[in-house]
Amino acid sequence: MADLFNDTLPDTPEPAAADTAPLADRLRPASLSEIIGQNHLTGPDGAIGRMVAANRLSSIILWGPPGTGKTSMARLLGAATGMRFVAISAVFSGVADLKKVFADAERMGGAGQKTLLFVDEIHRFNRAQQDGFLPYVERGTVVLVGATTENPSFELNAALLSRAQVMILRRLDEPALGELIARAETLTGRTLPLDDNARAALIASADGDGRFLLNQVETLLSVTIDAPLDPAGLAALLQRRMPVYDKDREGHYNLISALHKAMRGSDPQASLYYLARMLVAGEEPLYVLRRITRFASEDIGLADPQALVQCLAAKDAYSFLGSPEGELAIVHACLYCATAPKSNAAYKAQKAAWASARETGSLMPPSNILNAPTKLMKDIGYGKDYAYDHDRAEGFSGSNYWPDDMPPHHFYQPVERGFEARIAERMRGWEGLRDTRR
Repeated sequence: MADLFNDTLPDTPEPAAADTAPLADRLRPASLSEIIGQNHLTGPDGAIGRMVAANRLSSIILWGPPGTGKTSMARLLGAATGMRFVAISAVFSGVADLKKVFADAERMGGAGQKTLLFVDEIHRFNRAQQDGFLPYVERGTVVLVGATTENPSFELNAALLSRAQVMILRRLDEPALGELIARAETLTGRTLPLDDNARAALIASADGDGRFLLNQVETLLSVTIDAPLDPAGLAALLQRRMPVYDKDREGHYNLISALHKAMRGSDPQASLYYLARMLVAGEEPLYVLRRITRFASEDIGLADPQALVQCLAAKDAYSFLGSPEGELAIVHACLYCATAPKSNAAYKAQKAAWASARETGSLMPPSNILNAPTKLMKDIGYGKDYAYDHDRAEGFSGSNYWPDDMPPHHFYQPVERGFEARIAERMRGWEGLRDTRR
């Protein structure tokens, strides 16, 4: 809380981090050009680069994964544009804190000093708190720079988004992470005690997070190691990084969407990868299996009726075995669905039939197919002239089953793939018989 409101003036350079400060702090970039991996924003042709060159900074939302430079970018924006920099965290701040910030910004604005307000974790402010920014952003009292790891479309008010430009920061790729390690080695004057394979494994373990990588580098440099480590030795020394995955956030929906589309695209390898991504990260296995079962109905349907059977068998197997043994049954269901012939004909038929039922829900079926359990119902024609299909050749009478005021509809139109091709052939045969018998 001591650093909740940082009023460091941009023309006063930040003091150099002491040798005892964390490595990530000592390696913070001193200018926008030193930010690694975000040249699409900070370069001469990037949106932020153009704003700085014109000295006209508008409110922005920095959206990106952890450890990609959002906080550093905000601080350097203030310095590059000559603005007073104020930083708050939505985790610790409330309405009273915001009122103080805005009052100070108005006072400083009257003295000719613009304020850049950096709000870390801005998505943690509720809707009412976000609305509180609007008049001050509109009047130019503050230039808002918000940072978030969550999708702004879901987490921020539309009114606030309309007043700010969303800038997307990319996860740091292998060359960018390698550059971070090189800078750390230059700063400390030491080389990481790793062989080439272990160095590659260290970069891969960061999963695009520069801060995490530098913390791991600092751990390696803090111990005495006689010989370069191989990947196994590195894994024994460092704690394994858990995959970035939050079951109630966007990453959850991104991965389940990727799994669904990979299965729909008949790519069993990619399907298995996204299934593994979720289960390794701790997703509830039965949730994933429920989505695969839904896929079997929606995207395979009657092109392979066994797909649904395989999914339900996987549910029984997982319920019986539990994790981790039962997860292999989920793999079976995933691979079966990914390699099965595809059809969404039943799914489209359901939607069309449901829409028709809502529009024509009061129409009576034709009287010939209504049961007549009482004399009165027989007298008024219920069941009269009903044709019992089993008494006809081919077990098919060709009768009309639609309400009198409703023409026949064709909701279900099977495709020419898998078992559904046989269904389509059968339906064409019935249509021919129906036409002749009418």
